[in-house]
Amino acid sequence: MLSNSVEHTPVLLNEAMTLLNVRPGGLYIDCTVGLGGHTEALLEKLGGHGRVIGTDRDRQAIEKARQRLSRFPNFELYHSNFKNLPLILSRLSLQAIDGCLVDLGVSSMQLTSAERGFSFRETGPLDMRMDREQKTSAAQLVHELTEDQLADIFRRFGEEPAARKIAATIVTERRTKRVRTTTELAELVERVKGRRPGSRIHPATQVFQALRIAVNQELEGLEEFLDAVIERLRPGGRLVVISFQSLEDRVVKQLFQKKAGRCICFRPGDACICPRQELVQILTKKPVVPSAEETAANPRSRSAKLRAVEKIGD
Repeated sequence: MLSNSVEHTPVLLNEAMTLLNVRPGGLYIDCTVGLGGHTEALLEKLGGHGRVIGTDRDRQAIEKARQRLSRFPNFELYHSNFKNLPLILSRLSLQAIDGCLVDLGVSSMQLTSAERGFSFRETGPLDMRMDREQKTSAAQLVHELTEDQLADIFRRFGEEPAARKIAATIVTERRTKRVRTTTELAELVERVKGRRPGSRIHPATQVFQALRIAVNQELEGLEEFLDAVIERLRPGGRLVVISFQSLEDRVVKQLFQKKAGRCICFRPGDACICPRQELVQILTKKPVVPSAEETAANPRSRSAKLRAVEKIGD
């Protein structure tokens, strides 16, 4: 069992609440409730006036968050991928929202639970499913995909320079022995890449990130989801997104720029194919990152980047 200090360390909490600009009486969405840290702060700012709807794809996290937030009568929690939010709002006959928070990171509970298989620091099964009710796990990808498919995942989702060598070694290894655990995979990657003396970054970091993204389809439909949220925002409503890896941050940045009426195709003059319709105001000229104090207290926050926009009135 994790201690409360480990479980409940929401990243960029004050910054997220400030940029969300919570107004009592409003309707707010926390798309990735996790263990409820951001949600609790959001509900406290509402002061009992307004409504918060939360979603999370991890049923274990939902059970913990439901217990933590049981004192709030104006909170509803749904077990669902956050990308289903437009469908949930439609079923609830809700057309417009005042704000939305999306934390795209992996929770501390997931990272520190060996049985979840997210981290190479703990020996556990190759799982990595945020929603444990889905079928595809990291083990299935490692043992069933071809060398080309594995290399493509490591390259696209992990930006791993040794993608081909690692994929080839996995395919060779699995002919005689299954790679069963997180530490076995981490050791395999380290054998292929080696390790720089004094480096604090494990050689398998990018491979584990790539497998996690592929297992949970984290980038699939992200742009369309953010677009749908912006469409649902009331004038003055805000969308705040916290990402933890460059691929997600790139999607968020480009979508926000596009919705702010800026060119993202970088074609000259009349060749530009961007809509150039200003629907939002970008509130974060540069991404907000954790302070030195926060990263010292919570090292997992060091890669976090927060971006926010506000819907422009008609």
